[in-house]
Amino acid sequence: MAANCSTGSKSSSSAAGKQSAQSAEQVVATFQRMRQEQRSMASKAAELEMDINEHSLVIETLKEVDPSRKCYRLVGGVLVERTVKEVLPALENNKEQISKATEAINIQMQTKGRELTEYRERYNIRLVGEGEGEGQSGASSRDSEGGGSKSGAGVLVS
Repeated sequence: MAANCSTGSKSSSSAAGKQSAQSAEQVVATFQRMRQEQRSMASKAAELEMDINEHSLVIETLKEVDPSRKCYRLVGGVLVERTVKEVLPALENNKEQISKATEAINIQMQTKGRELTEYRERYNIRLVGEGEGEGQSGASSRDSEGGGSKSGAGVLVS
């Protein structure tokens, strides 16, 4: 991903540029890392949701089967022969544990989203294409690009 950075001052060696704790490149890198972390959490949550759906399907199927019937379960890469009455409680327990893990990941994702929002507001980060359809006036976009922004520095991330 390419990132375009615009800062409030034309010269990076100005006093205002030296006062900032992080350079624009560091801000962009940190923001992109945070976004990637949130994406990976969302991916993991989706994967766990699919596992829950698979468990539900298998549990529904096994409930309709004779409890003494043989079934096979993959445990640590080894296929093990068991009965339905032995496997069903384990599947229900696994489904419950996966649900708890999914809830925890969703909470972490919400927290990461709040952190991202705070970080965006703190460093005046705008995503490419953001705000174009919101009716921003040309003057306000010229001000932020030309250094007239309130915070003195803006970062544009694609």
